[in-house]
Order: sequence, then structure tokens, then C-alpha cells
Amino acid sequence: MQPLYKRVLIKLSGEALMGEQNFGIEHTACDHIAQAIKEVHDLGVQVGIVVGGGNIFRGTQAKDFGFARTPADHIGMLATTINGLILQQSLSALQVPSVVMSALSDSFVEKYSWSQSMQKIEEGKIIIFVGGTGNPYFTTDTAAALRATEIGAEIVIKATKVDGIYSDDPKKNPDAKKYEHVTYLQALSEQLNVMDATAIALCRENKIPIYVFNIFQKGALLKAVCQGKGGTLVTGEKQ
Repeated sequence: MQPLYKRVLIKLSGEALMGEQNFGIEHTACDHIAQAIKEVHDLGVQVGIVVGGGNIFRGTQAKDFGFARTPADHIGMLATTINGLILQQSLSALQVPSVVMSALSDSFVEKYSWSQSMQKIEEGKIIIFVGGTGNPYFTTDTAAALRATEIGAEIVIKATKVDGIYSDDPKKNPDAKKYEHVTYLQALSEQLNVMDATAIALCRENKIPIYVFNIFQKGALLKAVCQGKGGTLVTGEKQ
């Protein structure tokens, strides 16, 4: 198969690592995701990954715990580091070279450096970006849009448990309509829950398309990268 892109940024939610669980990390889910990424990497596609931490802790849980939002976001950033290290080890088990780079000053992962990330991705190593943007009040969606812009990714591929963008929650509404293509403006105005508004605006400004798909459908990531089919594409204009 011939890939459509030379360099991609995969946004992987922490929830994807839960698999069928309600919390934490499921090794079979990690193995599946690592194998899907390997298939794309084996084609020569340069891959960056931003991983979330919602399977462990979300900054938006601050109110429930009685925490201030800033330290709650810091906890969420640390959760992404745990997920990033686990994903790195899952890739390592498949002999796929990867590096974890953090927006935070962690002693056991590399500190994010634009020049170093560009060098490593050119060498064919997968870069796993953790720690979000390094700042509270910004989601890992925004971190994905930011890192995609910085490394010159041609597309942001958002890996979810749903096979695209729908007019409503397809699990609750069987009549929900699936979109094959929407515009940035439509995603924002109709609040389609593609990514947060800051992330969409950043992708829109830098003309980086967003592709939403189900990572757990067999061969879905490969199909997304080589055919652009199976999910929903977000761009500037209707196609």
C-alpha cells in the first residue's frame, strides 16, 4: 500500500488504552494500538504521537476532588507520561524505535526539544509527546495541534473508539448521521466534539486537516493513512 502522507501526528486518547475496562490500562488494547502504528511505520511514514491521560486522571475532575484546576491539570500531565512510557514499551516489544519527549521536566523521559524531535523523526524514530503543552488549561487535543504544526505533520489523525464524526452520539441515538467530511467552521459551530475549539482553530490556521477514525477496527489506521477512508475528514472546504 502507498501512503498518502510522509509525516503524520496521531492523537491518541488515554481512554483508548483502557480497552474494554472503565479505568486504567489494558495490555491487549496497548498491543493492538502498537501493532497498528507499526504497520504504518513500516511503510516509511514518519510518526509523531500525542497521548492523553484521561484513563488515569483528567484536569476537569478538579471540581469532583475539590482540587484547584492548575494542580489538577498537572496531575493529568503526569498521567500522559505514564501512558507514553507504556506505549513506548509496547512499541519496543515489536522492535519499533520510539522516544518519549515531555513538555515537563521529567527525569526519566527526554525534555521536549523541537530540534531534537525533528532530528529523531527524520531518523525514523516515532516520537511520543507527553505532558500536553506543559501548561494548565490546555488539552492534549491542543497539544496535538501544536506539535503537528511544529513538526510539519501533514495531518492530525485522531484515534478514537468511534468510526468518525456523527451528528449525535451514535451509542445513544441510532438515527445519528455519520459525516464523511466536515469543515473546521462546521465542527466549531455545530459543536461536533471533534477536538476542542483551540485545537481546531490552530489546525484551521495552519491548514492541517484532521481525520477521526476508530483505532480498534482492524486495519483502520493503515486505511486512514493510505486511502483516507473509513472515518471523517475535517478540512477548510467541502470536498
